[in-house]
Amino acid sequence: MLRVRWRAAEGRIIAGTNHAMKDTEQNANEQEALWNGVAGRGWVEAQELTDQLFKPIEDLLIEAVPAARGNLLDVGCGTGSTMVAAIHRMGTQGRATGIDISEPMLAAAKIRAEREGVAAKFIRADVQNYAFEPASFDVIISRFGVMFFDDPVRAFANLRDAAKSGGELRFVAWRTAAENPFMTASERAAAAVIELPPRKADGPGQFAFGDRTRVQEILEKSGWSDIDIRPVDVRCSMPERQMTVYLSRLGAVGRVLQEADEETRARVIGVVRPAFDSYVQGAEVRFTAACWMAAARR
Repeated sequence: MLRVRWRAAEGRIIAGTNHAMKDTEQNANEQEALWNGVAGRGWVEAQELTDQLFKPIEDLLIEAVPAARGNLLDVGCGTGSTMVAAIHRMGTQGRATGIDISEPMLAAAKIRAEREGVAAKFIRADVQNYAFEPASFDVIISRFGVMFFDDPVRAFANLRDAAKSGGELRFVAWRTAAENPFMTASERAAAAVIELPPRKADGPGQFAFGDRTRVQEILEKSGWSDIDIRPVDVRCSMPERQMTVYLSRLGAVGRVLQEADEETRARVIGVVRPAFDSYVQGAEVRFTAACWMAAARR
């Protein structure tokens, strides 16, 4: 078995500490290193695939954005797909800002915005402690960008302060790992040949918002009102021919394979790829994404 030990300096996970403050600092450092390292590079390289894969989810989120309304913030904007779509919906009166901690993903987002001919502002910063102009945003959105905070109450309180009175928060987050077997299939299959770090139960991470009660409490404690959290099940798909890109660029397995030699990469993909056979329908891979659609108001 190939043993993998993630180190923080390389975007890798190391052993933690029992002290709460040090845990928080360590988590923040890990996320910073991760998204400016292998994870960020992987998403940039696979952005065409992820744009297609998550477009049905993006469409649901964008439909909830009020048309022709003021100033919008996209949290964890990544490579910019959702933010650009939101700008198009808002029309010429809309203004948008994207914030993310990943320099490589923001660089890709800027290129996308220029290519699409949309005016947008980009900020490389941690949402938890960035000094937003108070009461400056009419709408705050996020597509899978809010589950990675080491202190989510602090982050959402900061976002609340950045929202105008009556301003809206709308985001999509994953439900539980158990409800999203497609998203964990590669890790389960890869366990036979590589050793991966275990997922942290309360995050930060992909399924950190799996517990609806926890999400409700985070939003309440951070001062948001009119909270509405609903389950949505969204059919997603991608070309079967893109499976190698998906497996070798995204998720925990993808992060390992980006730094593995060709022989190891081929061996792991050979073991993992059959785990997705049940999702293949003709030339497409299809699955259901189990998510929360959350809304709140300042």
